[in-house]
Amino acid sequence: MEKKAVQTDKAPAAIGPYSQAIRVGNLLFTSGQVPIDPTNGEITGWEIKEQARQVFINIQNLLAAQGCTLANVVKTTVFLRHMSDFPEMNEIYAEFFSGTIYPARSTVEVSRLPKDALIEIETITLIPE
Repeated sequence: MEKKAVQTDKAPAAIGPYSQAIRVGNLLFTSGQVPIDPTNGEITGWEIKEQARQVFINIQNLLAAQGCTLANVVKTTVFLRHMSDFPEMNEIYAEFFSGTIYPARSTVEVSRLPKDALIEIETITLIPE
Protein backbone atom coordinates (compact mmCIF):
# COMPACT_ATOMS: atom_id res chain seq x y z
CA MET A 1 0.00 0.00 0.00
CA GLU A 2 1.09 3.49 -0.79
CA LYS A 3 1.33 6.15 1.88
CA LYS A 4 0.29 9.72 1.12
CA ALA A 5 0.97 12.89 3.08
CA VAL A 6 -2.13 14.89 4.02
CA GLN A 7 -1.87 18.62 4.49
CA THR A 8 -4.29 21.48 5.09
CA ASP A 9 -3.80 25.13 5.91
CA LYS A 10 -6.73 24.81 8.35
CA ALA A 11 -4.48 23.02 10.86
CA PRO A 12 -1.07 24.12 12.13
CA ALA A 13 1.82 23.54 9.76
CA ALA A 14 4.34 20.94 10.84
CA ILE A 15 7.04 22.51 13.03
CA GLY A 16 9.59 19.86 12.13
CA PRO A 17 10.36 17.12 9.61
CA TYR A 18 6.99 15.34 9.72
CA SER A 19 3.62 15.39 7.97
CA GLN A 20 0.38 16.72 9.48
CA ALA A 21 -1.12 13.33 8.70
CA ILE A 22 -0.40 10.20 6.66
CA ARG A 23 -2.99 8.19 4.76
CA VAL A 24 -2.37 4.50 4.16
CA GLY A 25 -5.26 2.74 2.44
CA ASN A 26 -8.39 3.61 4.39
CA LEU A 27 -6.53 4.66 7.55
CA LEU A 28 -5.49 8.18 8.47
CA PHE A 29 -2.80 8.72 11.11
CA THR A 30 -2.61 12.29 12.41
CA SER A 31 0.52 13.68 13.96
CA GLY A 32 0.07 14.96 17.48
CA GLN A 33 -1.92 18.19 17.43
CA VAL A 34 -1.13 20.90 19.93
CA PRO A 35 -3.37 23.94 20.52
CA ILE A 36 -1.84 26.16 17.87
CA ASP A 37 -4.17 28.50 16.00
CA PRO A 38 -3.26 27.94 12.34
CA THR A 39 -4.09 31.54 11.45
CA ASN A 40 -1.35 33.03 13.64
CA GLY A 41 0.87 30.12 14.74
CA GLU A 42 0.30 30.88 18.42
CA ILE A 43 -0.92 28.72 21.30
CA THR A 44 -4.62 29.32 22.04
CA GLY A 45 -5.14 30.17 25.71
CA TRP A 46 -3.33 28.85 28.76
CA GLU A 47 -6.16 26.87 30.36
CA ILE A 48 -6.65 23.20 29.55
CA LYS A 49 -10.23 23.61 28.28
CA GLU A 50 -9.26 26.32 25.78
CA GLN A 51 -6.30 24.32 24.60
CA ALA A 52 -8.27 21.08 24.30
CA ARG A 53 -10.92 22.82 22.18
CA GLN A 54 -8.27 24.17 19.79
CA VAL A 55 -6.67 20.74 19.51
CA PHE A 56 -10.02 19.22 18.53
CA ILE A 57 -10.68 21.99 16.00
CA ASN A 58 -7.29 21.26 14.44
CA ILE A 59 -8.03 17.53 14.37
CA GLN A 60 -11.47 18.12 12.83
CA ASN A 61 -9.88 20.22 10.08
CA LEU A 62 -7.29 17.54 9.33
CA LEU A 63 -9.99 14.87 9.18
CA ALA A 64 -12.19 17.04 6.95
CA ALA A 65 -9.35 17.24 4.43
CA GLN A 66 -9.96 13.51 3.88
CA GLY A 67 -13.76 13.61 4.10
CA CYS A 68 -13.87 12.40 7.70
CA THR A 69 -15.31 13.57 11.02
CA LEU A 70 -14.55 12.71 14.62
CA ALA A 71 -17.15 9.93 14.29
CA ASN A 72 -14.62 8.09 12.08
CA VAL A 73 -11.85 8.15 14.73
CA VAL A 74 -11.06 4.69 16.13
CA LYS A 75 -8.11 5.50 18.46
CA THR A 76 -6.74 8.54 20.24
CA THR A 77 -3.64 9.10 22.30
CA VAL A 78 -3.80 12.07 24.66
CA PHE A 79 -0.65 13.57 26.12
CA LEU A 80 -1.18 15.81 29.16
CA ARG A 81 1.38 18.03 30.83
CA HIS A 82 -0.48 17.54 34.12
CA MET A 83 -2.65 14.51 34.86
CA SER A 84 -4.61 16.79 37.21
CA ASP A 85 -6.07 18.32 34.00
CA PHE A 86 -7.65 14.96 33.11
CA PRO A 87 -11.22 15.76 34.35
CA GLU A 88 -11.41 19.03 32.39
CA MET A 89 -9.84 17.47 29.30
CA ASN A 90 -12.30 14.58 29.57
CA GLU A 91 -15.23 17.04 29.66
CA ILE A 92 -14.13 18.69 26.39
CA TYR A 93 -13.31 15.29 24.86
CA ALA A 94 -16.86 14.11 25.59
CA GLU A 95 -18.31 17.26 23.98
CA PHE A 96 -16.44 16.66 20.73
CA PHE A 97 -17.21 12.94 20.58
CA SER A 98 -20.84 13.38 21.69
CA GLY A 99 -23.26 11.15 19.82
CA THR A 100 -20.58 8.80 18.53
CA ILE A 101 -19.09 5.55 19.65
CA TYR A 102 -16.12 6.70 21.68
CA PRO A 103 -12.77 5.73 20.19
CA ALA A 104 -10.28 3.63 22.10
CA ARG A 105 -7.99 5.96 24.06
CA SER A 106 -4.74 6.12 25.94
CA THR A 107 -3.85 9.10 28.13
CA VAL A 108 -0.38 9.72 29.51
CA GLU A 109 1.29 12.48 31.48
CA VAL A 110 4.45 13.90 29.93
CA SER A 111 7.05 16.28 31.28
CA ARG A 112 6.88 18.77 28.40
CA LEU A 113 5.11 19.34 25.08
CA PRO A 114 6.01 21.48 22.04
CA LYS A 115 5.61 25.22 22.66
CA ASP A 116 4.90 24.39 26.33
CA ALA A 117 1.36 23.30 25.47
CA LEU A 118 -0.74 21.57 28.13
CA ILE A 119 -2.14 18.94 25.73
CA GLU A 120 -1.38 17.09 22.53
CA ILE A 121 -3.62 14.52 20.82
CA GLU A 122 -2.96 12.13 17.94
CA THR A 123 -5.59 10.01 16.20
CA ILE A 124 -6.07 6.99 14.00
CA THR A 125 -9.11 7.31 11.76
CA LEU A 126 -10.99 4.89 9.53
CA ILE A 127 -11.76 6.66 6.25
CA PRO A 128 -15.20 5.76 4.85
CA GLU A 129 -15.17 4.09 1.47
